[in-house]
Amino acid sequence: MPPLLPLGPDELLSTTRAVRKRLDFDRPVEDHLIEECLEMATQAPTGSNAQGWHFVVVRDEAKRAGLGELYRKAFDVYEKMPMNAANLTTGDARNDATQQRVYNSARYLADNMAKAPVLVVPCIDGRVDNMPGFVTASFWGSLLPAAWSFCLAARARGLGTSWTTLHLMHEQEAADLLGIPFEKISQGALIPVAHVLGGTDFKPGPRRDLAPIVHHDTW
Repeated sequence: MPPLLPLGPDELLSTTRAVRKRLDFDRPVEDHLIEECLEMATQAPTGSNAQGWHFVVVRDEAKRAGLGELYRKAFDVYEKMPMNAANLTTGDARNDATQQRVYNSARYLADNMAKAPVLVVPCIDGRVDNMPGFVTASFWGSLLPAAWSFCLAARARGLGTSWTTLHLMHEQEAADLLGIPFEKISQGALIPVAHVLGGTDFKPGPRRDLAPIVHHDTW
């Protein structure tokens, strides 16, 4: 088994990027690496220690194709929305160029999602449709930390991931495709997993300064 990448905690946290164009679609991902990442994922916090996670690991080519088509259809809708990365412009040339690159890579992933050797769908027991905010916050707070821990563990093992949620526009269809009991189980994301092209080095992404987004004691 290859050793983990020599990443300190801060480097791991700041270089776990959304990998899209550098996903290696031709190299299989070893079963033991996925299992190790899932072991790390289930060390995440969970409300009331309920541990209600489920992870659907999709390798079957036909099912990957089905999920890929659902994601592509959803992306076709998303790219016309104001929230599309390319539409979030500020007039700052550097920022706007970054937003265009983000959109271009996201479009690439939408067109190639099915080629990822592994797709992981994190799920959790129950549904909170139309529930109040404090309920939904607790509910998703019991799944999303585990799903992000999976991505961090994958990065430490030289794998690339990308957190996506657009397939949830077609959650029922995805549930039917994967045999997920839709009435009892909620899907939280769709995460492609692959080895990466061009080496395992990644840089921190450009982010806002802290001053306008950190509020001490009051807004």
